[in-house]
Formats: sequence, structure tokens, C-alpha cells
Amino acid sequence: MEKKVNLMKKLNFIESLEIHSEPPESLSAELQSLWWIKKGNWEKAHDLVQDAGTRNGDWIHAYLHRVEGDLGNASYWYSRAGQKNCLTTTEEEWNSIFERLLSE
Repeated sequence: MEKKVNLMKKLNFIESLEIHSEPPESLSAELQSLWWIKKGNWEKAHDLVQDAGTRNGDWIHAYLHRVEGDLGNASYWYSRAGQKNCLTTTEEEWNSIFERLLSE
């Protein structure tokens, strides 16, 4: 049942990207940040996680600075998130974060 719920969450998320100009308000700040990342709005994504104050928010914050090319800043945020510096592609990392958030 949990896999079915996660699949529905994924499909709803993807659909919202395709048809909306704003993320659903029902999404957590972290998921809204991932939504803005997919829409190409680094600033909005960054603003959301900078204020989140959560380990997952810190992980997304690290990811954003990695994408930006600021690896020193990314390393700081990975540490705060309890994560090792990521060595996969940014797309793989985004998917890992997304999967984690859906499972919580």
C-alpha cells in the first residue's frame, strides 16, 4: 500500500509541474523547493530551504549550492544535513532527495 501511495504522490507532483505555475500549498517547504528546482527557479528553491530548518532542507540547500558550483558552501550544508558530499549526478541526487521526502 505504501508503494501505491508514493506512486500517487509522484504522479501528483509531476502533474502539478506540468499544469501549474505555483507548487501546491499542501506540499512541505522541502517538496516545494524541489518543485521550484524542476521549474528552473533556483532563487525560490533556495529561499524555501534556507528557512526550513530541517535536515532534509539542509540537504536540498547543499544540493542547490552544488548545482551552483559553490562546493565549499555545499560541503557545509551537507555536513549540517548529516550527509556526505554527493558524488552522483545532480539528477540522481535530486531523485534521492525526492524519494526520501516521499517516504516520510
